[in-house]
Amino acid sequence: MNLDQQQWWEQYQQDENAVILDVRTEDEVEEVAIPGAINIDIYKGQGFLDAVEQLDKNKNYYVYCKAGGRSNQACLLMGQMGFENTFNLLGGITEWEGPVVG
Repeated sequence: MNLDQQQWWEQYQQDENAVILDVRTEDEVEEVAIPGAINIDIYKGQGFLDAVEQLDKNKNYYVYCKAGGRSNQACLLMGQMGFENTFNLLGGITEWEGPVVG
């Protein structure tokens, strides 16, 4: 599900079962990131799928990337893998106005 940043952040903050997933490269994460996010680089292909397979499918995943494209793809892949609740951040970190580290 695609959410704008206000919906995404408000829903995340009220969700006791939430995990933020950053699907960008390690270099991108070092520049700027949303606090508390776990990083699994979607460009790693099978490595990405293997790492995601280890995640708890009962959690709700708030997924972001630089602009929203990779995270949308990640949400689709995760849905195919049995994850029921994935939320894509529209506009990615490029348009993010919330808290950051880096």
